[in-house]
Amino acid sequence: MSHAHEIPPQPELDGEELSPEERDRMIEELAHKIVDRRLETPAILFLEMHKPVTFLASQSVLVASPFLVPLFGRDGVRRYSQLFSAQENVELLIRRIEELADERSESKAEKD
Repeated sequence: MSHAHEIPPQPELDGEELSPEERDRMIEELAHKIVDRRLETPAILFLEMHKPVTFLASQSVLVASPFLVPLFGRDGVRRYSQLFSAQENVELLIRRIEELADERSESKAEKD
């Protein structure tokens, strides 16, 4: 019998790292979501502030997984934890957000 208050099992990092293609796809998807919502400034500020503690933050995702799994799925929590465990991935995300925001600004300037 399943109970609503049961905590789902913790996702485990099975040692499998993200492939460069998967990493790039996740960064591209996340950057587009941020820029589409015009949240690039707070997102960049947040990411820059937390860049020195990215590994710790990625582990915090695992600690919070009972709350995140229903929203993102077990695999999504695991993959995002892996993505944010490396500081260079955070830097890649910041650069991609900046590029997309610049493209949007240039496109808007051309229309005006």
